[in-house]
Amino acid sequence: MPLDVVDLRAFYASPLGHVARRFIGRAMLRFWPDCDRQRLLGLGFSTPYLSVLGIEAERTIAFMPAAQGVVNWPSPGLSASALVEPTLLPLPTASIDRVVLVHALEETESPDDLLEEVSRVLNPGGRMILVVPNRRGLWARMDGTPFGQGRPFSRRQLSALMRAAEFSPEHWAEVLYVPPLQRRILMRSAYAWEQIGLGLSLPFAGVHVIDATKQFYRRAPLRATRRSFALRPILLPQPAPTPRAAKPSGSAGLEFPSPRKPHAG
Repeated sequence: MPLDVVDLRAFYASPLGHVARRFIGRAMLRFWPDCDRQRLLGLGFSTPYLSVLGIEAERTIAFMPAAQGVVNWPSPGLSASALVEPTLLPLPTASIDRVVLVHALEETESPDDLLEEVSRVLNPGGRMILVVPNRRGLWARMDGTPFGQGRPFSRRQLSALMRAAEFSPEHWAEVLYVPPLQRRILMRSAYAWEQIGLGLSLPFAGVHVIDATKQFYRRAPLRATRRSFALRPILLPQPAPTPRAAKPSGSAGLEFPSPRKPHAG
């Protein structure tokens, strides 16, 4: 069942949602400390992070999937959010500098088509931040948060998807080691959980955060050529002709000499 925008907004308003936004947002800011003069697009439910990343951006847009719903963003001023089909974005090719995907890849039926569309709207050398639930993490195993919905991914699966869409991962972070429970003691010790998980490189982080760059040139696909083997006559070597004896003048053509008869005893 697709995520609903009302549930997403309620999650980020909760204490656990504040924890998720803080640690994911820190990883994003490490990758992109400055988006000055950049055209920034958020796809999925990315508004909690666009409010931090898009402060200095030239233009910031929030696209939300049709199956999820849309909310007005930002609250003051003109709205910069719209309801779209994620694999058919209403943007020209190479019109965006940076894209942030949150609660998007795990919810789509065709992840490869989604990344292909993101690659289309990004200009050459554009960058993408991808936030996806970790298949081995606790957050993907418990459905009390948005990261427990949809399809989680392993690191190998994400690498293959990005490579097929011509993205090159530049930085990779794993965050949210704290268990996804609304307990006050866990909320207070969330920073300690993150430090222990990062220090020991534990495999059960809740979320992958990847900074990837669109490659400048796309590989030209190799097309197999068909060879038609038509039936052709086979030329075999012929024996050399035996020379014929010349006839007297007036006779036409050449003929072989008659065989001699053996003499009788």
